[in-house]
Amino acid sequence: MVKAVLFDVDFTIARPGPELGPEGYERLGERFGLELDPSRYAAARERAVEGIKRHPELEHDEEIWVAFTERIVRGMGGDADSAHDCAVAMTNSNTGRDLEAFVAHHRLDVDAAIGSGAFGRTKPHPAIFGAVLDRIGVEPGDAAMVGDSPEDDIDGAHAAGIEQAFLLDRDDRYPELEPRLPDLYALPAVLGLGQAQG
Repeated sequence: MVKAVLFDVDFTIARPGPELGPEGYERLGERFGLELDPSRYAAARERAVEGIKRHPELEHDEEIWVAFTERIVRGMGGDADSAHDCAVAMTNSNTGRDLEAFVAHHRLDVDAAIGSGAFGRTKPHPAIFGAVLDRIGVEPGDAAMVGDSPEDDIDGAHAAGIEQAFLLDRDDRYPELEPRLPDLYALPAVLGLGQAQG
């Protein structure tokens, strides 16, 4: 019986709003003299991950987020000197988020919330998973993890001893991986919850 379910936030329980999506990049790019093409956002985001090197100890590093965002800006057509400044501005509106304030603002009923910026480590480091479990007093074998990243969420959960880890794959990008969820509505069934009592 699962006693706790851990959720990734970005792209799992919260999709980026208009300011962090394709049109948001386009509008912000205009402030920096860049003509960004929103139709190139998805492909640019996919390519942006390639070649980004994490901190060897998985410490939270704001510069990695800036580099990632700059690659998106350049991939959308903003290949100019101002791409870096645009990426810094975009990063400040995203990773500067206080996760506790986010939870309170959206009135989410959670037992614990830990953001990498405040914790100092990023997923897939097992310590961030362990810290959440310690706060709520649940052993890894009694928990499940749900997230949209095979490496960060699934591999990270497994490294922390959480055997039940479910990949949220709304766009069917990872057909070779199991177990996958097409949406969050499928989660109760795979956990054996919400079934009629006999």
